[in-house]
Amino acid sequence: MKKLVQGLTIATLLLVFIPAQSETVRGVTPTPTSNPAEAAAATVLINRLNEIDAMDKSTMNSVEKRALRKEVRTIKKELSSSGGGVYLSVGALLLVIILLIILL
Repeated sequence: MKKLVQGLTIATLLLVFIPAQSETVRGVTPTPTSNPAEAAAATVLINRLNEIDAMDKSTMNSVEKRALRKEVRTIKKELSSSGGGVYLSVGALLLVIILLIILL
């Protein structure tokens, strides 16, 4: 019984944390918003990310590469902040898992 609970806990944790880590920039589509201006701005940012991804970075020096990394980080922050969504804290997630273990 103890191994079953451990196995279920590990499986649940893997299902929760692995998809969060596998987020990629490629294939990101703008989220549907009611405001067309926000959707257009998101499309512009995604196009810029695709341009940066397609660049030949082997000929750039370290300062240029650092500037590109900084630009990519700011674009990702803008896209994630404009997307909205539901966020669960780690404490709330652990509480739900513990409750599931106790009740099941």
